[in-house]
Amino acid sequence: MTGTGSRAQKRRFKRGINHGEVKRWRKMERIEAGGVVVWVVNDATIKGSETGTSFRQALRFKEIGFLLHDTMVYLKDSCPYPETTRYYPPFEYMFLLVKGKRIGTVHLIADKPNKTGGDRITGTERKADGTVKYMSAVEKNTGRKVKPFGVRTNVWHYGMGFMKSTTDRIAYKHTAIFPEKLAHDHIISWSNPGDVVLDPFMGSGAVAKMARLAGRDYIGFEILPEYCAIAKERLKYT
Repeated sequence: MTGTGSRAQKRRFKRGINHGEVKRWRKMERIEAGGVVVWVVNDATIKGSETGTSFRQALRFKEIGFLLHDTMVYLKDSCPYPETTRYYPPFEYMFLLVKGKRIGTVHLIADKPNKTGGDRITGTERKADGTVKYMSAVEKNTGRKVKPFGVRTNVWHYGMGFMKSTTDRIAYKHTAIFPEKLAHDHIISWSNPGDVVLDPFMGSGAVAKMARLAGRDYIGFEILPEYCAIAKERLKYT
């Protein structure tokens, strides 16, 4: 599994680092069939226009052979920079990309409380020919009940900000961290214990830390020495 993101877009462009550079993405073709890439990305607004970076990068992955398995959303509980001419933007995209014909590992998280949890299953379903029939559990009078929790949607909500994204104070020396829980939830969803999790833009080391805590191995790359130091410090106590 590969999990990473390109969130501090303007800051990194100023330092000569372009995550959208075409040649770099060709290296991702070496991922094995069934392998998953989780790409968390947000657009900057420059000279009055959103950059569209998120869409271009998703389409670029498709061009080099990946399936766009799901377009997920990371929903924040606040907006760091309230707008005066736009509705507040509290989300980022999380593109789930797959190499090959199908995804290799899936462990969907079922933590969404069902409104009718514990109630007996009732209802009907419409068949392809337009006719309506009772659901099989009703027809067979099995007495089955609705489970207390169901699979969550592809919109994931997390708290963000100081001591919400992580309790590791050193992590906040990085300019654009995302919540540890976000990394954790993707890792347990798309990999198995003992698998290797790669973060090619390691940043503050959140993915590596959560991979280790989830019983996975990890590999991380980071070009900026100051960010490498942050990641090493966090992993030292994990």
